[in-house]
Amino acid sequence: MNPNKALWEKGDFTAIAALMRPSGENLVKSLGVKPPARVLDLGCGDGTTAVPLAQLGAEVVGIDIAQNLVAAGNQRAAALGLAKLKFQEGDACQLTGVADKSFDLTLTVFGAMFAPKPLDVAKELVRVTKPGGRIVMGNWIPSDPTSFVSQVLKISSAFTPAPPEGFISPMLWGVESHILERFAAAGVAKEQVTMVRDTFHFGLPSVSPEQFIELFRKFYGPTMNAFEAAGKNGRTEELQRLLVDEAKAHNKGTPGTHISATFMRVTVQL
Repeated sequence: MNPNKALWEKGDFTAIAALMRPSGENLVKSLGVKPPARVLDLGCGDGTTAVPLAQLGAEVVGIDIAQNLVAAGNQRAAALGLAKLKFQEGDACQLTGVADKSFDLTLTVFGAMFAPKPLDVAKELVRVTKPGGRIVMGNWIPSDPTSFVSQVLKISSAFTPAPPEGFISPMLWGVESHILERFAAAGVAKEQVTMVRDTFHFGLPSVSPEQFIELFRKFYGPTMNAFEAAGKNGRTEELQRLLVDEAKAHNKGTPGTHISATFMRVTVQL
């Protein structure tokens, strides 16, 4: 199996996505999307941004590599009566069956950044977007102390085996020079690319930071892998402590847990 597919099918990411719904809705509102816009949400999960886009009246296609998340997304769309929202399985490195210049907006929020071939991802994002359209990416920033998720990924990586030769860190999608280089290779001038730091919020008023980390341990693929590796090396308690300390340091919730995470918001105007 594709390792990326295995990673995101490993846990039930819908449990993590439930923490992100309000922030996903706010991000969508900021995009100013109006019908009859046609939108691709790439690496969409079960619809954190795809659902609110469809609720605004856009025609939305959600593509994700994880079959379980595609199924969950289609269930959500059906339950909400969103006839213009369809989820399908696909790979951000090669969007087989997606025609050139199909979408007014191509959006990917913490999704396509994890695909293993970033140059191919940039080319595909540009290929499927209409001239005059937009590409918007939300990407975590490497080792950013203001980003809870970046710190979780950094801590988790310290407990997992070294990646295979040729591995390209997904976190490089949060570095300005790499963003410009990748889109330049896809034929986009740097003047067409804007980058700003933005904030995503995770929250549940009913859970403690310890319970919050337990959700990541059970349902977030990278953290699940880290705990498996830590267990083999007798370091489970160390990993648990580091992650809980990080959650407590970022927590602004009283009661419960409310955590902010800085990310790089990239907009490409074609």
